[in-house]
Amino acid sequence: MEAIATRGIALPGGRRAGAPPRQLLRDVSADRGACPNCNLLRLCVPVGFEPDVRQLVDQLVAKRMRLRKGDTLFRPGERFTTLYAIRLGSCKTVLLAEDGRDQVSGYHMAGDIIGTDGIARELHECQAIALEDTEVCAIPFARVEELSRASLQVLRNVHRMLATEIARDRHVMLMLGTMRADQRLAAFLLDLAQRYHARGYSSSEYVLRMTRDEIGSYLGLKLETVSRLLSRMHREGLIQVQGRTIKLLDPVGLKSLVETSQ
Repeated sequence: MEAIATRGIALPGGRRAGAPPRQLLRDVSADRGACPNCNLLRLCVPVGFEPDVRQLVDQLVAKRMRLRKGDTLFRPGERFTTLYAIRLGSCKTVLLAEDGRDQVSGYHMAGDIIGTDGIARELHECQAIALEDTEVCAIPFARVEELSRASLQVLRNVHRMLATEIARDRHVMLMLGTMRADQRLAAFLLDLAQRYHARGYSSSEYVLRMTRDEIGSYLGLKLETVSRLLSRMHREGLIQVQGRTIKLLDPVGLKSLVETSQ
């Protein structure tokens, strides 16, 4: 692995990485030209893109950065200038609820693009926090807009990205508004399996990067409820739980649970 030099990277809102220890971002911009060889390219760029457009997309990446577990990428109220494609690792996004509590609003893994919350008002509305050591590609949104004007394919890809975010938000709203607690958790586990499978990983066994408390916050459940439901699904042979490792033993049974009427 290449040597990494820590630099003072300018971040949205005038903040610079390297001041508080928990905000340390490491610039790995020397790893240029990596997009064409990245195994996540098909998730960031549709397969139908012409080779020259793929090269342009590679040029969009201003820098690649590494975050340590617990580092914050952006905060609410910070000026929006950049989208971030997760290359390795995972992040959660957090909103401040009306009662002052942190509400987990999203779980994002390699191949996902985060930061779209800031497009409308040009200010970020949530906080993005690394759940593990993570690497992101920073993509200035001004460059995205410029390339979108020059390429219909790129514009369509931007629209597809935003539509995916809208669809995911609607799915979460449906889940919170109509499903029982056990259905929410089963749907969450199945969704993770599908997302890991799309990235070339096992669809039957994976590690939960969010804690049970964070999962509960995301699903609108208490910590005790998440723990109880995981234990019950384990006893019923739907899943196998070993620490944070989840193995789906009966995906069909989990899907039936999700589809069961109230």
